[in-house]
Amino acid sequence: HWTLLSVSLLNCLLSTACSVGLALAIALTIHSRGTHLVAGCNSSALPADARAAIATNDCPFNTTRIYDTALALWFPSMVLAAAEAVLSGRCSLAALIFEGIGPCARSYGKQQV
Repeated sequence: HWTLLSVSLLNCLLSTACSVGLALAIALTIHSRGTHLVAGCNSSALPADARAAIATNDCPFNTTRIYDTALALWFPSMVLAAAEAVLSGRCSLAALIFEGIGPCARSYGKQQV
């Protein structure tokens, strides 16, 4: 039970940090309109808005869809990381109940788990 508790708490903390980091990346990307996504490109031909960026030889990647692709991947990842944090929190609560620690440990909650 202690292993379940420690692993689930660690996973809950890491998943929470991951979802907060993704939310921050999404917010910064939307606020800057994607200019930080193409910051590694040294071309003056790149427009200020990453959604209108064109592919140039000065950039090591295709910049045409970088804004939409990044957001399309980050939103589901953030939702899944938040769901993982919730499930890990529930696992740690179950481990606490099994050990007899916590508010539900001595009540009907232990039989229910």
